[in-house]
Amino acid sequence: MPRYFLLFAFLLITIAASAGVVRGRVTDAQGGAALAFANVAVRSTTTSTATNEQGSYQLRLPAGQYELVFQYVGYKPRIEQVRVAGGDTATVLDVTLTSETYKLREVVVRSTDRDPAYAIIQQAQQWRRYHRREVAAFRARAYIKALGRFLEVPGKILGLVKVGPDFKPGIFYLSESVSDMSFRQPNVIQERMISSRVSGDTKGISFNRAGRGAGLNFYDNVLKSGFSERGFVSPIADGAMLFYKYELEGTSQQGGVTVHKIRVLPRRRTDPVFSSGYIYIVDGTWRIHSVSLNLDKNAQLDYVESFHIEQLFAPAPGPSDVWVIQSQKITVGFTAFGFKGNGYLTAVLSNYKVTPTYPNRPAPTTVAPPVAANEPAEAPVTRETAADIRKQKPKLAGLNREVRRQTKKAERDTAGLSIGKLKRGEVMLVEKGVNERDSSYWDSIRPIPLTEEEQKDYQVKDSTEVVRNSRPYQDSLDRVRNKLQPTSLLLGGYSYSNTFRKRQWYMAPVFNILNYNTVEGTVINPEFTYTQRTDDRRFYSITPAVRYGFSNELVSPSLSATWQYAPAKLARVSFRVGRFIENFDPHTQLTPFINSYYTLFENRNYAKLYRRDGAQLSYQTEATNGLTLQGTLSYYDRRELFNNTIDLLVDKPGRAFTPNEPVNDESPTGTSFGRNQSAAFELVASFRPGQRYISRPDGKYNLGSKYPTFVGIWRQGIGGVLGSDTRYTLLELGIRQTIEMGLLGTSSYKVAGGGFVGDPQLSFMDYRHFSGNRTYLAADFSQFQLLDYYRYSTRNNFLEAHYNHHFNGFFLNKVPLLRKLKWQEVASLNYLTTKEVGHYVEIGVGLEHIFKVVRLDFYTGLQSGRRVGTGLRVGIGF
Repeated sequence: MPRYFLLFAFLLITIAASAGVVRGRVTDAQGGAALAFANVAVRSTTTSTATNEQGSYQLRLPAGQYELVFQYVGYKPRIEQVRVAGGDTATVLDVTLTSETYKLREVVVRSTDRDPAYAIIQQAQQWRRYHRREVAAFRARAYIKALGRFLEVPGKILGLVKVGPDFKPGIFYLSESVSDMSFRQPNVIQERMISSRVSGDTKGISFNRAGRGAGLNFYDNVLKSGFSERGFVSPIADGAMLFYKYELEGTSQQGGVTVHKIRVLPRRRTDPVFSSGYIYIVDGTWRIHSVSLNLDKNAQLDYVESFHIEQLFAPAPGPSDVWVIQSQKITVGFTAFGFKGNGYLTAVLSNYKVTPTYPNRPAPTTVAPPVAANEPAEAPVTRETAADIRKQKPKLAGLNREVRRQTKKAERDTAGLSIGKLKRGEVMLVEKGVNERDSSYWDSIRPIPLTEEEQKDYQVKDSTEVVRNSRPYQDSLDRVRNKLQPTSLLLGGYSYSNTFRKRQWYMAPVFNILNYNTVEGTVINPEFTYTQRTDDRRFYSITPAVRYGFSNELVSPSLSATWQYAPAKLARVSFRVGRFIENFDPHTQLTPFINSYYTLFENRNYAKLYRRDGAQLSYQTEATNGLTLQGTLSYYDRRELFNNTIDLLVDKPGRAFTPNEPVNDESPTGTSFGRNQSAAFELVASFRPGQRYISRPDGKYNLGSKYPTFVGIWRQGIGGVLGSDTRYTLLELGIRQTIEMGLLGTSSYKVAGGGFVGDPQLSFMDYRHFSGNRTYLAADFSQFQLLDYYRYSTRNNFLEAHYNHHFNGFFLNKVPLLRKLKWQEVASLNYLTTKEVGHYVEIGVGLEHIFKVVRLDFYTGLQSGRRVGTGLRVGIGF
């Protein structure tokens, strides 16, 4: 009997201690409208959630008495007592929030005074650097939900490409994820995804990532929205008053602190600024309480019509005087190529464990004069001058040192702040099984309840997933997708897919299949690629091709294949075998289409071709994070080719075709080689230090690095092997990087230098070539645009450099007419030095984003200080 009594008592204790659910709806007091994404937090704890688009919320809490704090930007916070019963019960608590009344105190003003908001913003600017670094490290639980929906779907994209049956109005993407994340100064964020769910795809893994929102820190001077190349000035940036006007709409008491509501207005809508909204500043500490800001069409967003962001901050748990972000909501409306829709991404952070930078808040240099004891609370006050405020700057001496000290301390605190051992550079780890949770798990852990639309999307897509993934269903969709569209065949080629078996057959576009040159005449070069994929990014592809020139009557069959067998290291093996008709410069900008046009219509046979028969074998792998190695071993029998036709469509008087022999300054006797054999080996090593990456069950995804990429190349001609006539060694080192420069735009550069060792024995195709351009059409704006294709190719030492700067509309956005066109300015500089060229420089200025996809540049070429040419170049420039 006692055993049964103990068992009964144990059951009672278990039921009493089990979690219950508090759910309800948060609405507006005036119209009863739902308050979407309002914050709901358990007072004096790290537990919080947010409402969904319909204003509904839910919290799963252990049995007990709680105080819930309901907050919404611009509304009065409300605290409600609630008792949570045990036994997995549900408690309904609906809450109505009223708009916050922000009162303006009477202020003694002078004729030269500005709005009181400017003094508050100046205080926030002075404390910005501290608040940006007041948290040395933290750990938190992040829940993220992302949704995208189509409102309108066109029949064809740009009237050319037919839209497939997969696209239709409604939700096209819905996912949820839960992660543990850690942060360390200056900006080291790591995550471990605990669970993930993608609507309609049980094998899918969400791409939600809390660290992606790191670019939306309003304590930074410039924020990146992710939808534009431009950065946007924070309302409390150091120079924000040059970009914004401010209006103090009032002050209120919230949770024991005084909060100022400040309206943010752009001085010029052409500037990279938020178009409207509010920022809420806490009096005395001058930190951000919350933000609600918008970007509109003036922001030059790419394919996005509207962008709205809300952030809500709250005190971190513990005695320290630091605040952390509780929730963030981003909503967008987009229009692109006939598609119209909207979506949102909401994130809730909870369960914080924080390491502050300072144990106590730094004191200001001078303290504001105290209010007299007998002065009424609502007595008029005199505005402080800008000079008075500057005297109250915080004492931040030693801030960097303190940040480093506390960060190292947090790194040693593996028990408190660690989310598990992640490798160096690994910013996110998604382990196997995160997508295997059932719906009951999500019902228990999901902090934001689903809306009716989201529930229906999960139910419909999950219940029909087996049918949608079945062979009959996929075959029915493939019959529609695989219909041949003449425009697709002309521009991008034709694909025939078997989705169920993950197979695809691809035929190259007409512009690649059919071309013309003076060596072969009309060329037909059909290429077909067969690709077989797996679920984890492994694949193999085979490409047979048969090239035929009608003038030289030469058949050139070939076969290429690639096998990627290691998704984590992206290791792959590839080979090519057969007969190939190649340009002497293997990396030329002179595409077959461009050369065909200039040959037929301009009497310019720029392409110089030769024949090679043989094979090559390549292997590529990422040996360690950031270090990629690629080795290629080849053997070819190479033969010189000659012009076989002078046919053209438009005859330019006084202009004749040139022989199929490149003219080169380092080969004054000519570049003719007759026939030779070449055995060669090439090793390319690319190293990007500090590379960040995401590990997922289906492979490794590299995210880049703040450091440049270093490239080393060793190309070796191997003499005496199978009759090889070449013997040379080419060594080359290079560096490339893209640099974000805030409001001034983005710069990119690449530099390469090296040369041949000793006295090389080689033919002209083995020279180090430089990608030039003699046409109006630019295939690559990061290369030379006025340089001859072959004239300065070298068998000696060389140094080349390329620099491009995209101003992202820094100047043109200030011109009303040009602002509407959304054109953006760009500048470039190209440099080359070799034994023969001396010092060659190209300077270019241009416009990009013309009709969204066109770039137009004007270049001037200088050789040893003497102008050698000018020209316009047009190409693709997104």
